[in-house]
Amino acid sequence: MCDPRVLSIQSHVVHGYVGNKSACFPLQVLGIEVDYINSVQFSNHTGYKHFKGQVLTNKDLETLIDGLKLNGIDKYSHLLTGYIGSKSFLETVRDVVRHLKQINPNLIYVCDPVMGDNGKMYVPEDLLPVYQEHIVALADIITPNQYEAELLSGIQIKSEADIVSVMDWFHSKGVKTVVLSSTDLGTENELLCMASSVVEGVCTRLRINVPRFPVNYTGTGDLFASLLLGWMHKTNHDLKKSVENTMSTMQRILQRTLEKAREQAGDGQVLTVQHLELKLVQSLDDIRNPANSISATIVNA
Repeated sequence: MCDPRVLSIQSHVVHGYVGNKSACFPLQVLGIEVDYINSVQFSNHTGYKHFKGQVLTNKDLETLIDGLKLNGIDKYSHLLTGYIGSKSFLETVRDVVRHLKQINPNLIYVCDPVMGDNGKMYVPEDLLPVYQEHIVALADIITPNQYEAELLSGIQIKSEADIVSVMDWFHSKGVKTVVLSSTDLGTENELLCMASSVVEGVCTRLRINVPRFPVNYTGTGDLFASLLLGWMHKTNHDLKKSVENTMSTMQRILQRTLEKAREQAGDGQVLTVQHLELKLVQSLDDIRNPANSISATIVNA
């Protein structure tokens, strides 16, 4: 397959940027075609006081995939998955991955195992064994946060050595590239991220320190996974360059979002979730040509 085409299965919001709204635009800016299926369709993300919308069932997903099959338009270079809210839907995603890999054995599956953060699951607990027993083994690239990595591997992270153990656990399941998009091992001013990739039996590990922002954003994990997918494709799977471009882009988008939020709120005013919706359209040039503001350090082989 010459031209990349991604199938993205994750959440969607009418207003704001999470899920597919956060992932599709950056991929398109990077020149990658995106087809997308919305696991849920909400008015806005769940951090607002109210939200309304619909949830796609596993039967709905099967119907959409069947339509693609019947027309012979089910060949993709990449599959990207994010928020999935039910066990039956995730089990159908497992079947979709297997089918798409039959159609294109070279398909790259990027899994963002959205399950929770800060010690709390926000999906049903019965999704965890499906991820552990089926989804992880199908993934080529996985991008958990620390809590999700601990849930999946059963290893508690208290040191960099623990992160290495967690990444090795994923590799033992067949995952080629693991990127922990955030951990608690940084400092007050910096987040520590780590990445690991195994190519032809050779392992490369990276440490990445990124500035910490004084606010909480929503949709950053979805943005991160899509940017990493895009740059891994564009750099021919150069992990260091891909992570640096992804992180540099993220930093610029988050900085612009914070600046615009403060402008909108006014001096000294509390920033709301609406103020802090990601400023993706305003960051088009940064997505297309990221500044080299973040450096990754190779820590071992």
